[in-house]
Amino acid sequence: MTHDIRHKKLYEKNVKAKINNFTDLVVWQEAEKLVLIIYKLTKNFPKDELFGLVSQLRRASLSITSNIAEGFGRYHFKDKIRFYHQARGSNSEVENLILICTRLNYINQSDCNGIIQQIRTIQQLLNGLINATGKK
Repeated sequence: MTHDIRHKKLYEKNVKAKINNFTDLVVWQEAEKLVLIIYKLTKNFPKDELFGLVSQLRRASLSITSNIAEGFGRYHFKDKIRFYHQARGSNSEVENLILICTRLNYINQSDCNGIIQQIRTIQQLLNGLINATGKK
């Protein structure tokens, strides 16, 4: 399945679904997948990176889901969008860290490519969420 078709299907799933909680958002679900991938992947990192790259990667990935949740819980649209923008920034931070980890040979190129694809999916979904929220 091409990336555009997959993104369209995810967007359509979000539009058709009844959204009662932040966990109903496809973007949050995809970001949660990224968190789980990051936690599993960083278990194999060198111990001397525990308070460096491991900690930073885990915090940044958690920040994506946390900001989506907090934005969802806000009443005013400007507040919502501000948190969604912060989630987008954290998503970019994770991408940066993944690229660095790959260059340090902590992550193989195949895993890097899969994670980057997940990050790009989240980025597109966040952009859609920001745009849709701004139109309300």
